[in-house]
Amino acid sequence: MLPKILFLVTVFLTNIIQCITGFAGTVLAMPFSIRLIGLDSARSILNLLGLLASVYVVIVCRKSIDIKEFGKMAGLMFIGMGAGLFLKKYFSGNPSLLYIILGVTVIIFAVTNAVKFYTGKEDKPFPEPVAVPLAVIGGIVHGMFVCGGPLLVTYASGKINDKDTFRGTLSLVWILLNGIIFAADIHSGYFTLPTVKLAVVSAAVLAAALVVGNLICKKLSRSFFLQLTYILMFISGISLLIK
Repeated sequence: MLPKILFLVTVFLTNIIQCITGFAGTVLAMPFSIRLIGLDSARSILNLLGLLASVYVVIVCRKSIDIKEFGKMAGLMFIGMGAGLFLKKYFSGNPSLLYIILGVTVIIFAVTNAVKFYTGKEDKPFPEPVAVPLAVIGGIVHGMFVCGGPLLVTYASGKINDKDTFRGTLSLVWILLNGIIFAADIHSGYFTLPTVKLAVVSAAVLAAALVVGNLICKKLSRSFFLQLTYILMFISGISLLIK
């Protein structure tokens, strides 16, 4: 029971941070979650929560979605996600290796974004020859661990300037990709009765986190939460390497 309670706390706290910073909720939650409820359950539930949150954002921002950019981002991510799903299945018999891969990925996310933040280059886009491969790699990470968000954000930051268009377009990408993963997880039998029960409770916790996150966002500095996110991401990544 305690691991499930701690998992729900993780969902609550990381989605508050997601609401405030606009990214990193799943990539921050995943390392802690797999220690608490296992890789398959954590991946399936966090993917479903990401899907639900994206549906909400698309409803709110539906008039601002850039269909052309959606097609480009979805295509690049889809190419990588196919490889990611294959790699996850290929390495499924060696979870320790998967933990190491995720740990290294999270550490790279944390260090790269922290460097950009502290050097004042957070919003500076990467050149096209770098951004496109990053989006494909984001798809690979998403297929394996459903946390390729930061890499897609890195790609999209140089393509879309309007805030609502940015949120809505990216969320539509997540609906497509997370929907595919959700269907695959059902087909693979990951949604057992205990997992379904935990997913339902997690969805309620997600809703509460979004409410709290929106309230905090109006009163506290986003800069503080960005720094906190990078520190927690780095710690969580290290924890997977010493599992």
